[in-house]
Amino acid sequence: MRGLKKQRRIQVIIVAAIALAVSAGLIGYGLRDGINFFRTPSEVAETPPPPDEIFRIGGLVLEGTLVQDEGLDFTFTVTDGGADIPVRYVGNDAPPDLFGEGQGTVATGTYEDGVFLATELLARHDETYMPAEVIDALEAQGVYRHAEDEEPAPSY
Repeated sequence: MRGLKKQRRIQVIIVAAIALAVSAGLIGYGLRDGINFFRTPSEVAETPPPPDEIFRIGGLVLEGTLVQDEGLDFTFTVTDGGADIPVRYVGNDAPPDLFGEGQGTVATGTYEDGVFLATELLARHDETYMPAEVIDALEAQGVYRHAEDEEPAPSY
């Protein structure tokens, strides 16, 4: 009797372990195309990824670099203070309303021949928000300061 209980318990544990392994494998398989790694311009300049790798790059749109071409096409440079990467937008949607020079952005696309070809652009969605990864990267380069860290303007 005792041996039968022990055998059943072992069978249940084995079936549960197999089900867990299969579930993890299916989740990983389903997400394989949806996982985009975030990189800073410094990381891209230091170790350029292969042209077929889709990833996200984030930083600030460098002042004076936003150039509107025909239609939805435009170019700009994204920076983290340590490196500047030229970006060409090749997507089908208009850029977000808050996208502009000096603003934080995250772009999804590929890096080919020294230019990041962006298919999707994200901009902060209000005047105070910026993705945490972008803030961390900019702070590490000494480019970004929190608004509450700023000294107040003198009042006369």
